[in-house]
Amino acid sequence: MLSFEEAKARLETAGQAHVLQFWAELSAEESNTLLEEISKLQPDELLEHCRAAAEAASRHSSADGRLDARMKPVPPEFIGSVRKSDKETLQIWGDEGLLQISQDRVAVLLLAGGQGTRLGVPYPKGMYNVGLPSGKTLYQIQAERIQKLQKLANVKHGSRCTIPWYIMTSEFTLGPTEKFFKDNEYFGLCPSNVVMFEQRMIPAVGFDGKIILEKKNKIAMAPDGNGGLYRALVDNKILEDMERRGVEYLHVYCVDNILVKIADPVFIGFCVIKGADCGAKVVDKAYPAEPVGVVCRVDGLYQVIEYSEIQPETAELRGPGGELLFSAGNICNHFFTQDFLKDVAEKFESQLKQHVAIKKVPFVDGEGNLVKSTKPNGIKMEKFVFDVFQFSKKFVAFEVLREEEFSPLKNADGAPLDTPTTARRSLLAQHYRWALAAGGNFLDEQDKPIPPKHSMTQNEDPPAICEISPLVSYFGEGLEKLLKQKNLKSPFLLDENEAENLVKTT
Repeated sequence: MLSFEEAKARLETAGQAHVLQFWAELSAEESNTLLEEISKLQPDELLEHCRAAAEAASRHSSADGRLDARMKPVPPEFIGSVRKSDKETLQIWGDEGLLQISQDRVAVLLLAGGQGTRLGVPYPKGMYNVGLPSGKTLYQIQAERIQKLQKLANVKHGSRCTIPWYIMTSEFTLGPTEKFFKDNEYFGLCPSNVVMFEQRMIPAVGFDGKIILEKKNKIAMAPDGNGGLYRALVDNKILEDMERRGVEYLHVYCVDNILVKIADPVFIGFCVIKGADCGAKVVDKAYPAEPVGVVCRVDGLYQVIEYSEIQPETAELRGPGGELLFSAGNICNHFFTQDFLKDVAEKFESQLKQHVAIKKVPFVDGEGNLVKSTKPNGIKMEKFVFDVFQFSKKFVAFEVLREEEFSPLKNADGAPLDTPTTARRSLLAQHYRWALAAGGNFLDEQDKPIPPKHSMTQNEDPPAICEISPLVSYFGEGLEKLLKQKNLKSPFLLDENEAENLVKTT
């Protein structure tokens, strides 16, 4: 750990000597905490970070039309689609993906640095229970999908395979996530194949370019965005771990999507067959002004343009068939080769764009009093995971159905979108459709038939409640032998025990 003199010199070099202004008032324990924080900050990096933050904030704008004239959609030859492809093609891609999984070449990487603040809870989002009949959390659902996919690959290829699960956390989420997994015995996964690591924390900066003190002995820190992944892979020796395990392909996704297809064999297979080093799943934008980023090309390079950076008239542009020209909505669901990740980490990470987030940051004033700001007073700088698309030598996009693969959990109930209620409805509606497709018939509490309904809006509950454990079916497969011509009483929970009972009665 640094001495006081070393810490002072380091801060003075970066123009941040005010961080030690309350030093004389700190206890020995508080002093050590502050010195430990300062020891993680390199003077040159800190100086540049504070300068860049203040400069970026001064030019920060909610809209910038300069990109519009340079934007081009992703060429059709680089887009795969669940909706537009025939069953044979999808089967070929899926078989290739399962083959790669069976040979231990595929891993998944979860971006789980976010807290559940907007959900109104003090713990990580992955620990959230949206109110399913089973009471399962996001982490459990994802863990069980990994288990089922391993079994599917094992059965098809007669070999025992492993899909390692890398989980990037932050200072706020690492401890609770580790405890949650241990308390739940890793949801049936082997602990050695669940690798948690922490992304970097960086100081929040005031509009004057000065680090904000959250307490007398604590700098206000924030995770460096999901684009902090690439530095974290190096800092935590994760790339070395992947190499040791023989991992060649990565599926990277965000924790809050309840419908995420973990290591989707069809997506993996499509990317591998196309020879891609980088790929992105996309959904059709629901309407021109939908607040999602768009995957496109700018000056020939692939990137995601945020909705706030696109002028309304550009968002409204249509192709010859009447479809939106810029319709590829980004859902933070990506494919990378391990070689590409290594290249990014070693050569390009420093070139990633810094994005500005203007936030209300609690701080201590000159007298040491804690102040909860009523208006934005701080700058948090973030990197985004998708900003590496520009470095890809062979980029592809893969269009999936929103109702099957994308329902994020971001806001507390009461908000119009992306709430526990909408996430729960999305999953239960999907499982209800699977059960109908498998030939199941639903009955109400009086054993009367419930008329089937094959299409529902996001604000509508399915006619019958049906939840299917990922341990029984990864994505609707294998259900016909269990449910065909069976009368299912709502609410119906199909877990492994119920599946065994159904097999016995067939």
